[in-house]
Amino acid sequence: MSSEQFYHDRVRVGEVGRFALLPGDPARVKVIGEYLKDSKIIASHREFVVLNGYLDDELVTVCSTGIGGPSAAIAVEELSRAGVKTMIRVGTCGSIQREVKVGDLVIATAAVRLDGVTKQYVMPEYPAVATPQLVYALARAAKELGLRFHMGICASTDAFYVGQGRHGFQGFRTSESRSISSLMRRLRVLCFEMEASTIFTLANLYGLRSGAVFVAIPARASDPDRPSQEQKVSKTAVEALRILMRWDREAEGEVWVPN
Repeated sequence: MSSEQFYHDRVRVGEVGRFALLPGDPARVKVIGEYLKDSKIIASHREFVVLNGYLDDELVTVCSTGIGGPSAAIAVEELSRAGVKTMIRVGTCGSIQREVKVGDLVIATAAVRLDGVTKQYVMPEYPAVATPQLVYALARAAKELGLRFHMGICASTDAFYVGQGRHGFQGFRTSESRSISSLMRRLRVLCFEMEASTIFTLANLYGLRSGAVFVAIPARASDPDRPSQEQKVSKTAVEALRILMRWDREAEGEVWVPN
């Protein structure tokens, strides 16, 4: 194990597992850790809280990314350097389509790149897509848990308010902000969130596997059901990792295809 810590997340090479779950909120790290065995915080710096625990004897790392693409990119860059090969974004989203109800899960197959981070890595035409294995594993987990879920495209923005069609301070809006929700609805995009496009793009560039699952939450500050919704999406991500690990063992290094 290297003695040198990475600048932001404060972990070292060899200190993390091959599998990682990436919530945005640092407080959600411990929520996910409850589903792992012998979990413990190994680092905490700024928005990055890092926890290790075991799932079926496999070391799993949980790392919060904070809000948005810039900090998510830092997490991917440093975790991949430390040894992570597979990562799942675990978070919340705002529904765009009427059929996506509050409390439903959304499993992202791809993301519309409305962020600025990925433009500094690749050309606009480069797709931000999830790894099919992880999409299938997340869907299988949600189905086995009896949860209502949707599979499709999400839109990743940099701006929570104006970027997702909300009013800014003093009612500020741009022409793009006024039309973004209706445009995404016509394009059959399921939800808004802020990190998936960065995680998907960087994972594909670096030969990593990535996926994302969100729970749709109401557009208000106070939500009494928020803790149970976060547990729902956290449990789905953990069970998806369990399924993926089993599939990996069964594939024995061969190209994996669904049965």
